[in-house]
Amino acid sequence: MSSFERYLTIWVFLCIVVGVALGHVLPSVFQAIGAAEVAKVNLPVAVLIWLMIIPMLLKVDFASLSQVGRHWRGIGVTLFINWAVKPFSMALLGWLFVGYLFRPYLPADQIDSYIAGLIILAAAPCTAMVFVWSNLTKGEPHFTLSQVALNDTIMVVAFAPIVGLLLGLSAITVPWDTLILSVLLYIVLPVIVAQMLRRLTDADRLGAKLQPVSLLALLATLVLLFGFQGEQIIAQPAVIALLAVPILIQVYFNSGLAYLLNRMSGEEHCVAGPSALIGASNFFELAVAAAISLFGFNSGAAVATVVGVLIEVPVMLSVVWIVNRSKGWYERGGAVQTSATTIKRV
Repeated sequence: MSSFERYLTIWVFLCIVVGVALGHVLPSVFQAIGAAEVAKVNLPVAVLIWLMIIPMLLKVDFASLSQVGRHWRGIGVTLFINWAVKPFSMALLGWLFVGYLFRPYLPADQIDSYIAGLIILAAAPCTAMVFVWSNLTKGEPHFTLSQVALNDTIMVVAFAPIVGLLLGLSAITVPWDTLILSVLLYIVLPVIVAQMLRRLTDADRLGAKLQPVSLLALLATLVLLFGFQGEQIIAQPAVIALLAVPILIQVYFNSGLAYLLNRMSGEEHCVAGPSALIGASNFFELAVAAAISLFGFNSGAAVATVVGVLIEVPVMLSVVWIVNRSKGWYERGGAVQTSATTIKRV
């Protein structure tokens, strides 16, 4: 690990501060950058995400994807967390904190809207950024890609029914243009580019050279995301801080549960790491677009999804740190050791 990577937490904190400050001092600049979007997908951020994930996708060899099936335990755990636990746990946390504990401190007319935004956020599993988190935990790249693709497929049919059920709505307007464009931009096209580069270059050497670019793109994304919301953060810090509480609890609960279930099932650590991270992170472009289309741009739902955007990177980096630091403990698990012994014999 380079000295730059070793102090990544410090750079993240500085980028957050710089982003908020620049967003407050130069709001017109960030408004112009924020307006460069198609179907609610910001194009400058999309470019930065490309720079982040292509070095990770260079590790994917399509000939090896057939071996992903041996990680069926990790796949099962991740799907269980994403679709049977995460939206419902967030609904419970939203009702508990926003609807009850924090109700006296929040605008009364926005309480239900805040809860709706939290539910929408939790019902959309993360897409592109998961590749970054997986790489930082030395996660199995083929498992990560296959799991993201599987989640995207399920999202097409499950997102609207789950959100509708939890919000008590008979019909949900899914922003299909945002969903389809995001999948194309963040999964399909980067995978194609990465596979072309694998054929034309030394993928390992190119990936190593691009690794610093990937981290710089991550930090630049932080500056942009916090810059976009700089004025809002300064205008209503208490609301944002209160809404962040159930999101934080949800992230640590779901990632911890996924991590423990993988350990109990005997899954490898290189799969348990990305499984926990996929189970905890969110597809914020889809969540923000859905909240705006359902409740309006200035609604509490939109604010709640934006809070999810703001805390996504620093919180997921903390989960990465926990996963990496606990690897020794994880691999001492009886089921993990038994599974590893069985694999060696085979």
